[in-house]
Amino acid sequence: MTLAPQATARAADLYLDLMKRVLPNTIYRDAPIPNPIQPVHDYDSSRRATGQDWPSVAHTMVGRLRLDNVQECITTVIGDGIPGDLVETGVWRGGTVIFMRAVLRAFGVTDRSVWAVDSFEGMPVTGEDGHDLDRQIPWHMANHVMAISLEQVQANFEAYGLLDDQVRFLKGWFADTLPTAPIERIAVLRLDGDLYASTMDALTNLYHKVSPGGFVIIDDYHLHTCKEAVHDFRAARSVTEPMEQIDQDAVFWRLPATA
Repeated sequence: MTLAPQATARAADLYLDLMKRVLPNTIYRDAPIPNPIQPVHDYDSSRRATGQDWPSVAHTMVGRLRLDNVQECITTVIGDGIPGDLVETGVWRGGTVIFMRAVLRAFGVTDRSVWAVDSFEGMPVTGEDGHDLDRQIPWHMANHVMAISLEQVQANFEAYGLLDDQVRFLKGWFADTLPTAPIERIAVLRLDGDLYASTMDALTNLYHKVSPGGFVIIDDYHLHTCKEAVHDFRAARSVTEPMEQIDQDAVFWRLPATA
């Protein structure tokens, strides 16, 4: 029996809705890891939905609203025929880039890859020559939470049945890997690097690869380190497309359809 197009679309919607419940673990509701910014100890559904805690078990900390945004951006570039791969810089346990691969699977897209770009060693130590703002936030002190190995992220993909040849990994510090990254064209670029340097490295080396009509998503825009890097880059490159708010933390914009 062949499913009608409406039934196929409904099945895709149901699959992706379930993924958006499982990846942030709103089903089993794991307790968050207390941290200096949010020293909470109990599961809070509203905080999890908006990515305001550090889950102890869940594969993503971005929350439902940001996953909805990822899906909307991907389905838009698919529907509009915008060429390029899907890239996330800073993947933690891999949940959001796993979801990117799930969207491609749901819609039967086989001619795009998803790229998981990360040090897989946590956050870098900002040296004396680093940006002043980055030195004020010692994110590397949280590497007991942030440092997730490449092997663990690959295992997380495998757990969802989504580790295949459409998934690419780029391991190393952004400053070292991104200038020569073998990524040719990008349809959706999602940045989750927290620091000024990490954000600027990603924008400087990847933005020109984003196709006209593609999307750029900034997960950490609420952090002054990230916000200043975004503003500096946009000013230097005369990027004027308006940024749209996703939730209290994240923003995105779409490049003009014609360059």
